[in-house]
Amino acid sequence: MKTHTVGIIMNGVTGRMGTNQHLIRSIDAIIKQGGVKISPTESIMPDPILVGRNEIKLKELCARTSVFKWTTDLDSVMQDPAYTIYFDAQSTLRRFDAVKQAAEQGKHVYCEKPTAITTKNAYALYKICRDAGVKNGVVQDKLWLPGLVKFMRLKENGFFGDILSVRGEFGYWVFEGHTIPAQRPSWNYRKEDGGGMIIDMLCHWRYVIDNLFGEVKKVSCLAATHIPERVDEQGQPYKCTADDSAYSTFELENGIICHFNSSWNVRVRRDDLLTMQVDGTRGSAIVGLRDVWIQHYGNTPKPVWNPDIAQPIDFFGGWAKVPEQENYENAFKVQWELFLRHVVLDEPFRWTLLEGAKGVQLAEIGLESSEKRRWLDLPELAA
Repeated sequence: MKTHTVGIIMNGVTGRMGTNQHLIRSIDAIIKQGGVKISPTESIMPDPILVGRNEIKLKELCARTSVFKWTTDLDSVMQDPAYTIYFDAQSTLRRFDAVKQAAEQGKHVYCEKPTAITTKNAYALYKICRDAGVKNGVVQDKLWLPGLVKFMRLKENGFFGDILSVRGEFGYWVFEGHTIPAQRPSWNYRKEDGGGMIIDMLCHWRYVIDNLFGEVKKVSCLAATHIPERVDEQGQPYKCTADDSAYSTFELENGIICHFNSSWNVRVRRDDLLTMQVDGTRGSAIVGLRDVWIQHYGNTPKPVWNPDIAQPIDFFGGWAKVPEQENYENAFKVQWELFLRHVVLDEPFRWTLLEGAKGVQLAEIGLESSEKRRWLDLPELAA
């Protein structure tokens, strides 16, 4: 068996997403399965080193996984030729300098989103990596969630006819912390620390919309900070300076209209934390993170408006659940394997830092749209 060993600097994986999705469910899972199989006699094996500021947390992560190397000295591993990939899952404000350093050291770059706070910096990171000749990618995990994969299969088979509109609902109730502890970190609600619903979620909606429905052409967005005060991890009240909700409408190049409500202040009465209703001329779908329900044209009821009688139609009963037709792996792991194949085998990988910059651009223009209370165009970011 021929093994391609790939050294990976994993910076910032002591956070929740970095630990659970990138380390445990992706890289450690790939190691335990024997690497990424690329032929019956060939595989790619990650060789990670964990980097962070907290020595205790790094040691604990090594004890929980098959990873045994860690360091608090980022500069030393940046200069080590044994590590060819730099991965960044730090807080957004720390990402620019580290990614720039990695590219200048000739490391291939894979990082979380948003890639920066401003479009200028996000686009600069893409150009730095491009000009340095290093392979680069941004995490766009939702594309490999079972629900979105099922949607793409329906679309590929012509189920929808012409898609007309998309209505997305995302979010849940994040406790303020006064009585019940919050389930999200306090920096999420401070603009000065890189927090905010728009910078967080419009980066996701950009790649979801661009890949599933069509390229975003215009945006109208309204930001809100519905809860003005929360309690931090030390039990101290603090003022919320970032938006905790966003109400966004996107016009696509192909004429489809998408509307997404995103909020940390909603109580969920829907099928999942994210649902998208996709309506087409021949059929509709309710797309969740894992499950999809469909209603074809031939199964569409014909309601008549009459508020004076009880509704005779069971609107839920006319939808059918899409069955499990494939095996679905962890979405983060799937993209990690694709990036490793891209680095080792030079296979195509279209989710570059340019795509990350597009996400930041949508968020930045979304904030501008909210401030100006009007529709704004999205300028093209050249490759």
